[in-house]
Amino acid sequence: MEIGQRVLLCLHIQLIIVVMVLNHSNAQGLKLGFYSETCPNAESIIRKTTYGFISRAPTLAAPLLRLHFHDCFVRGCDGSVLLNSTKNQAEKDAIPNLSLRGYHVIDAVKSAVEQACPGVVSCADILALAARDSVSMINGPSWKVPLGRRDGRISKLSEALANLPSPFFNVTQLKQNFASKGGHTIGTSHCVAFGLRLYNFSGKGDADPSMDPTYVTQLKQKCKPGDITSLVEMDPGSFKTFDEAYYTLVSKRRGLFGSDAALLNNAETKAYVLQASRHGSTFAKDFAVSMEKMGKVEVLTGNQGEIRKHCAMVN
Repeated sequence: MEIGQRVLLCLHIQLIIVVMVLNHSNAQGLKLGFYSETCPNAESIIRKTTYGFISRAPTLAAPLLRLHFHDCFVRGCDGSVLLNSTKNQAEKDAIPNLSLRGYHVIDAVKSAVEQACPGVVSCADILALAARDSVSMINGPSWKVPLGRRDGRISKLSEALANLPSPFFNVTQLKQNFASKGGHTIGTSHCVAFGLRLYNFSGKGDADPSMDPTYVTQLKQKCKPGDITSLVEMDPGSFKTFDEAYYTLVSKRRGLFGSDAALLNNAETKAYVLQASRHGSTFAKDFAVSMEKMGKVEVLTGNQGEIRKHCAMVN
């Protein structure tokens, strides 16, 4: 089984979905040790450079994981989320991506790799490895990352809007959206992503009845009506740590998003939430499997795409 978890920050979801379908288009072009001859130190350079940032700012792990997620959900894992807008608006300028962070880390890693092996390692591979390494650096699981991705040349704002999941999805929509993707956990969210659940759930100035009333009161102290800037921890007390706390919160009706509450309305997802909230759950293993599969979605390999010199622009 593949388990899809949650998206981080503004206009994203926090979830766990069992999915059975996976699109591994061109994934056969990926392999472990892809750069063993062309750039043998690539993976160690990426890990060392990423560690330099995470050791100083552990909260960067979530944004790096989120960058990888948002990349793979639009045009596959091709580094398109890293491209700046030119004549056309790029993915990074879409509303769900405006709060993305960590670009400077990827740029620094790319620079370090380019010094060792110019024109060899793709930005897409760097992003996949940095996401894996940053999670393991905050005591999360690790997973295999076969390499050989090529960088895409196209990035469209409209495609980001069309493909990234909504925090308002129900379970059916979540399953459809995550059927060929993956997921992740840890981080924070802007109040705007769940504000309607606090102040105007049914259009009558009420709160979402599926949310614990005590939790609603606590959130209202942090998020005032119309607040679009404040951040709230997804997992109070453990938002910097990779753990199962999210599932305990959802089981107690303390998930931030409507998509969190929806997980308790489906027998399959509710069973997993309850299982994952218990000691000794298989969440870390499930998560690693999910991320490994997501990293293979619709990749460019062989002679497709290019190896960018700079991750924010095509060659």
